[in-house]
Amino acid sequence: MRNVDVRVVDADQPRSVDRNLVQVAVGVLMQADDSFLLTSRPEGKAYAGYWEFPGGKLEAGETVEQALRRELQEEIGITIQDCTLWKTERIDYPHALVQLNFCKVTQWTGELQMLESQSSAWQQLPVTVTPVLPGTVPVLQWFAQERKFEGDTHTA
Repeated sequence: MRNVDVRVVDADQPRSVDRNLVQVAVGVLMQADDSFLLTSRPEGKAYAGYWEFPGGKLEAGETVEQALRRELQEEIGITIQDCTLWKTERIDYPHALVQLNFCKVTQWTGELQMLESQSSAWQQLPVTVTPVLPGTVPVLQWFAQERKFEGDTHTA
C-alpha cells in the first residue's frame, strides 16, 4: 500500500489518540461547461455552513460507488448513472480522520433537491462561495492544475 499524505486541519485543536480512519464517498458533479456542484454543510454537523462536495460515510460492506449512490439520493435527491473514482485524500480534522474518495459524476437523473436543508451552488474557478471546507480545497487545486495543463496544450 502506498504512503498517503495526510492534511491536518486546525492542528491546534485537541484530537483523541485512537481514531479510526473513516471512509467517505464524495461526488464531484460536473457539467459540460466545467461547472461543479458545491453544497453547504447542514446545521448540527461539524463545520456547518462550510461549502463542500456532496457525499458521506461508507456503511459496512458498501463500496465507494454504492455509498455515493445512496448518499446523493439521500442528500440531494438524484440518482447517479455512473461515477469514476478520481482521487483520494486523507484529512485529519479535529472531529474525525477521514479518507475522501472523490468520484467524478457526469450523468445523473432527477432534479436537485436539498433534502438536508443545505444550500447548493454551481461553481467554476475561482469559486465565489465561502467558507470552503478544507477537504474541498485539494479538488479546487486539482481543477486548477487540469485547467493549466489544458491551457498549455492549446498554444498557437
